[in-house]
Amino acid sequence: MKDNLKVAVIYNEANPDFYIKQPDFLTKELPFSTYFEVENLTPMEEYELLANRLNKIGYNAYTLNIKDDIEILISDLKKHKPDVIFNFIELFKDNARLEMNVVGLLELLGIPYTGAPPMSLANCQNKALAKRMLNAIGIKTPKFAIVKKVEGKYAKGLKYPIIVKPAFEDASVGIDNDSIVENIKQLNKRVDYILDNFFQPALIEEFIDGRELNVAVMGGKNPSTLPISEIDFKEMPDYLYNIVSYQAKWDPHNIAYHKTIPVCPAKLPKRVENKAFAIALKAFHAMGCRDYARVDMRLDKHNDLYALEVNPNPDLTESAGFMRSAEAAGYSYEQTLMKIINFAWSRRKKT
Repeated sequence: MKDNLKVAVIYNEANPDFYIKQPDFLTKELPFSTYFEVENLTPMEEYELLANRLNKIGYNAYTLNIKDDIEILISDLKKHKPDVIFNFIELFKDNARLEMNVVGLLELLGIPYTGAPPMSLANCQNKALAKRMLNAIGIKTPKFAIVKKVEGKYAKGLKYPIIVKPAFEDASVGIDNDSIVENIKQLNKRVDYILDNFFQPALIEEFIDGRELNVAVMGGKNPSTLPISEIDFKEMPDYLYNIVSYQAKWDPHNIAYHKTIPVCPAKLPKRVENKAFAIALKAFHAMGCRDYARVDMRLDKHNDLYALEVNPNPDLTESAGFMRSAEAAGYSYEQTLMKIINFAWSRRKKT
């Protein structure tokens, strides 16, 4: 690896001033037992911490918020000429589907960057297309249908319960407890909600009641799986469905956040574990992922595995699922970041 590699940690927070700290609210006692510590960090601070960690292990790292402005990105890259871009951009102009366009620009600029290429991001972003691609290579996914317009009846022959999601979002955006529906009235209401509020089709699929598994994959030319992480729902209150909702992922003041408890490595029969590893690697390759990804699955009562989503460029927060699996594999936080940077650096155009 080149000495003192310059790494640009790029992300997109269009309105950083919106993150106003409220220490009294954040530190007050919550009306339920908490599992995770509630931290008062903005996304900007999270990226600064990551860059600082990289600097401590020998990189020349800096952060760049492009603030929905491509000119900021281009000007900075021309000025600072980073060797590698650590890409954390997940949306542009509040549109997750434009994520691939920013990465396409990085391709044109010829600067090595971490994570998935444009087509992988596009294919994984389109939930229906991703499911069709996985089904085509023999990977089971829950039965589903796509609803593009108001029709009045949406069941499409699916069995209840059904889960309703926006068709082009990730990070559990648009998924909450009301996403699970038990009858046609609830289904119609939820589909209308998605169409009206997210301005995109609704994905409706049969809800697989069972264990939720996250299978991390990491590597360059020869990727490998990391220990499986499970989301344990045993502490989830009865009035909430056993799902990883938006609140469970991102709202530390919501009970679901503290009752979706990670277990890593997951305790699974060896046959199931090996099958999950095989599915994850197969999905990783089929969807064109690169460097690191996470494949989310459900294990039903018959020990059948269903792939829910393939997540390229998953969250790399130190306590998040991917890093949890990396740690269980024996890699420190810094070692994992270093590996991902090295995968990108190895793709540089050598002169």
